[in-house]
Amino acid sequence: MDQRIDFLTLATPDVDASRSFYRDGLGWTPLLDVPGEIIFFQIASGLVLGLFDAQKFTEDLGRDGEPAAVSGLTLSHNVDGPAEVDQTVAAAVAAGGTLIKQPQKAAFGGYNGHFADPNGVIWEVCHNPGWSVDADGKVQLSEL
Repeated sequence: MDQRIDFLTLATPDVDASRSFYRDGLGWTPLLDVPGEIIFFQIASGLVLGLFDAQKFTEDLGRDGEPAAVSGLTLSHNVDGPAEVDQTVAAAVAAGGTLIKQPQKAAFGGYNGHFADPNGVIWEVCHNPGWSVDADGKVQLSEL
């Protein structure tokens, strides 16, 4: 198996809230939108984020019972500096997100803050001076 992810699909209890937050609030453009079921956004070269109705997600796995839930997961969005962290977190909260952690100096030496989307998916907005992407798309991580 190649070391890559093409789709990141999250169970979400309210697809309409996701649509409103990401499309209307943050201005993201859907790649495909199936009302009442799933909405896809291309979030990077060759990478798609799917927000899938939690009950339909569970059924798609061939399982019975309670709808699936997302936990123990943070999506991280790296930006160019602390001011952009502040601006991005503020924009997400203005779009209907919930502030989890006020932007601040991070333990790893950078600067970060956290918010949750309307369905509880936690995002970290981060400035990490030890993170970079080469021209060929390879990520470089270094300790600060």
